[in-house]
Amino acid sequence: MTDVLDQPTPVTPTGSAGAAATANIDNPNIDNPSATSGLSARAKLVLFLLCAANFMVAVDFSILNIAVPSIGKDLHITDANLQWIATAFALPSGGLLLLSGRVGDLIGRKKVFITGTVLFTAASVIATIAWIPAVLLAGRALQGIGAAMIVPTGMALLTTSFPEGPQRERALGINGTLMTVGFTAGMVLGGALTQALSWRSTMVLNTVMGAVVLLGAPRLLTESRNPHASRLDIPGAATVTSALLALIYSLSTAAQVGFGRADVVIGLVAGVALLVAFGVIESRAAEPLVSLRILRRRNVAIGNLGGLVTFACMSAVVFLGTLFLQQINGMSPTLTGLVFAVMGIAAAFGGMVAPRLIGRFGARATLVGGLLFQGVLILPLAMIATGNATLLLVTFGAVAAFGHLAAIVAYGVTATSGLGDTEQGLATGLVTTSQQVGLTLGIPLLSAVASARSDSLKSAGHAAKDALAGGIRLSLGADGVVVLVVAALVWFGLRTRAAR
Repeated sequence: MTDVLDQPTPVTPTGSAGAAATANIDNPNIDNPSATSGLSARAKLVLFLLCAANFMVAVDFSILNIAVPSIGKDLHITDANLQWIATAFALPSGGLLLLSGRVGDLIGRKKVFITGTVLFTAASVIATIAWIPAVLLAGRALQGIGAAMIVPTGMALLTTSFPEGPQRERALGINGTLMTVGFTAGMVLGGALTQALSWRSTMVLNTVMGAVVLLGAPRLLTESRNPHASRLDIPGAATVTSALLALIYSLSTAAQVGFGRADVVIGLVAGVALLVAFGVIESRAAEPLVSLRILRRRNVAIGNLGGLVTFACMSAVVFLGTLFLQQINGMSPTLTGLVFAVMGIAAAFGGMVAPRLIGRFGARATLVGGLLFQGVLILPLAMIATGNATLLLVTFGAVAAFGHLAAIVAYGVTATSGLGDTEQGLATGLVTTSQQVGLTLGIPLLSAVASARSDSLKSAGHAAKDALAGGIRLSLGADGVVVLVVAALVWFGLRTRAAR
């Protein structure tokens, strides 16, 4: 039987799933419910507002990557603990995403969206004035909670504000492009602002963007709810969030002290046990956060595996590359931002080309190809040294970023193919969750590998910089290998399904 994944179907850069994700949601479209591609003035303002919110979150994720070394020096944070600056944001944003989306279904997405934006903006102020690491990390964690509220409700408001067809495709395409641009802009702005002013100015930028969104949201957005949602899966939300907290804590602590300490082992075991408990709870819940029935579909499970790994491994490359350029090569924040801007441009190009590749070769082949590009081009980064770091990142790193974005588009299509309209909401929720969990796990896991190797080299008598470089090289090599292994798993897993 021919697999739906191999059918050449034209799609938009954000995937066709977004168009059907809310087919069962009761909310009027903006001004004109027809499927014409023209947008009214009010519709354009709504689109600008929602895209600005997603742009803000994308910028926030990347803007501090360049500033991390400067923050470490200013607040006296050790190299092993620097990854917490990213992890403190990513952990709550990933762990609370599903719960926030369900709360929005129940009490209103506009309410949750605005509340999340208020929290995000206030947290940015806290991060701006942080005088000790604990205050900064608290601000970053609150930003993550705000982002967890903004992302799912903002996407739902976007799809319910525009009718299915050309208007929604146009809105989703613009939103997807701006998220990529936001990540790239964050890298460039993070470097320029950190060098010209200080790392604190990057948080001021988030505060300003949040204030702009809050000025328009109350008047422009229309409230919407999912009439079919009636209860919260509190046990499921509690177990999955606790599992992520335990795993991230353990991996982050292992980056400092190794995997042999008792609290690390206990945390890892507890995290796995909680994930098992989460699976049991979801199998019995009347309205689960994650439908196991959906996950039993091979394309959904394997597609999301590919998405999780591509996000996890590419975010780690950016983090480790930033450390190498600034801590070892002594590169300025501005130049570091420009290096990663090249990767961002290549990634945006990959997102533009991906729909054509899917239309010609199918989603499965594009997903595997994107992962292969990413993995094969990351492997040479394991040879990074003081003399070739910039060249490797702007060549091999940029092409890897191209494959990364192609894989992102393809995994969204793969993980939502062959499902009815009533299942699309659950499927797209899983796609977003895979993204956030990947961003959450990648940096601490690969940082733990780098730190363990670095400590080993220090014990053998190597200088601190040489030891750090050796740790980063090993971690980047492991990163590429993981992506290639998952590419093989995705190929054979989806090929098995196609052959049945």
